[in-house]
Amino acid sequence: MKKDFIKLQIENQEDCPRYTAKVITGVKVKSSPKWIQQRLKACGLQPINNIVDAANYVMLEMGQPIHAFDLDKVGKKIIVRRAKKGEKIKTLDDKTYKLDKDILVIADSNKPIAIAGIKGGDTTGVDKKTKNIVIEAANFNRLLTRRACQKLKLKTDASWRFENGIDPNLIDLAQERVCALIQEIAGGKVLRGMVDFYPKKVLVKKIQLNLDYVERLLGIKIPKREISKILRSLGFMFQVEVPTRRLDVSLPEDLIEEIGRIYGYGKIKSVFPRASLIPPQRNIDIFWEDRIKDILKELGFSEVYNYSFVEQGGEIEVANPISRKQKYLRPSLIPNLLKNVKDNLNNFKKIKIFELGKIFLGGQEKKMLAGLMTAENKTIDIFYQVKGVVDLMLKKLGLSNIWYDSYQPTPEQSKIDIWQKGECAEIKVDNQEIGFLGKISSEEVVAFDFDFEKLIKLASEEHEYQPISKFPAAVRDLAVIIVQGVLVEEVLNKINAAGGPLIRDVDLFDMYGGEEIPAGKKNLAFHIIFQAEDHTLTAEEIDKLMAKIVKALEKEPSWEVRK
Repeated sequence: MKKDFIKLQIENQEDCPRYTAKVITGVKVKSSPKWIQQRLKACGLQPINNIVDAANYVMLEMGQPIHAFDLDKVGKKIIVRRAKKGEKIKTLDDKTYKLDKDILVIADSNKPIAIAGIKGGDTTGVDKKTKNIVIEAANFNRLLTRRACQKLKLKTDASWRFENGIDPNLIDLAQERVCALIQEIAGGKVLRGMVDFYPKKVLVKKIQLNLDYVERLLGIKIPKREISKILRSLGFMFQVEVPTRRLDVSLPEDLIEEIGRIYGYGKIKSVFPRASLIPPQRNIDIFWEDRIKDILKELGFSEVYNYSFVEQGGEIEVANPISRKQKYLRPSLIPNLLKNVKDNLNNFKKIKIFELGKIFLGGQEKKMLAGLMTAENKTIDIFYQVKGVVDLMLKKLGLSNIWYDSYQPTPEQSKIDIWQKGECAEIKVDNQEIGFLGKISSEEVVAFDFDFEKLIKLASEEHEYQPISKFPAAVRDLAVIIVQGVLVEEVLNKINAAGGPLIRDVDLFDMYGGEEIPAGKKNLAFHIIFQAEDHTLTAEEIDKLMAKIVKALEKEPSWEVRK
């Protein structure tokens, strides 16, 4: 009886879910028949002797690794355990490996005799003097096997199979097959019974297969009889019970793939799928984001994307910043845009950039739109160029009643006050503030900064059509000296009020304070465009309007219209 020859001890069933051993006595070790040798060589394996070759042949044939020990060298007990610290093993290829607690071994009462699932040791190998053998067919933890292979830098045909997973129920058939083959080519007597450690049996899986789903997935109707025939030919019961050896089959789709493969993919005609195309709901935020980006790009601006972090000045500190320069969530888009300008000034004469992103201020998260523009040289004042960009963008967004007011920072804004005093303004629609425009303090750049949420609430896709007048426009220039600190907007308001509906537009084209201008004052020069919708304006009409404008301006005692 096999129990009289060998005993088994498994220390951890998670490491070794199943281990079997069969004993064969009276074998004659010699060379294998030529047909076995030829087939092994064709598969890339070198023939050794009839016992080892039979084990390798069954491994290739059935996918279950088999190992043969010399029974007389093993002793009475086989132990499957983790290696102990400092243990070593010399394998069948005369190489020595250092072992540790992460490596599973097959051992006798004294020492390791094999690296489990990878390679046998030389002390228990089968040679020409071997008469009695133990046939091992086992199932080892795939992850443990893989880690051991990586640690030892040792890969074998057996370890490759264990790493990829093997059905533990395959062992029964493999043991019968290898024992029969050994008896055929090496003689001997197979002892009755088998030492078998299998505490947690793997049972067959059951999958519910819907025939309508087979048709929907494959795109062809296969007769039920044909499906049943295909499944039975593959070892599946039609109920459907999946053989435990098929580790790759666990879903109905896996079964349907097998049906399609055997039935023949070539028989399945190509058919366009039928599906309803439902357009997504319109996202207003994305629509206006794209619209604003298109407008600014048409005006020569480039979009930039910056991190949402700054080195200082933020209210919210990041718990785990990736660097000291990114400790806070940004309270404004402008600091990072200024950094972009600084990094690129050596490469570009003029920079026009914008960003649309979120800021974190006053305990709130807000989406903002900000842009910067630099001049080609310091002698050029670009404030009104940027104002023109802002005006055009707002008009294209369908906003009207746009005006500029003096800048009055709120407590939150004062914490990040970046605007140059006297050269900044609040941008308003009716009486609602939507953004800011101005020069940046200590920098030769002009910026705009908008609350995106307010902007899109006021924006409109509808634009009022205004026909071009059939009658020509007339342009007159006017220069006025005002006190420093007086806003340009105040002068514009008086010009428009005095000129009335016949003023088409007023443009500030120059602002300076030369030697001929009294100290504490500045000179503003305007183009005033006159145009009527129903007739051509005469010189007399324009003169009267200009006189009215001059009179309105000179009502201010500190203002002087230059004649």
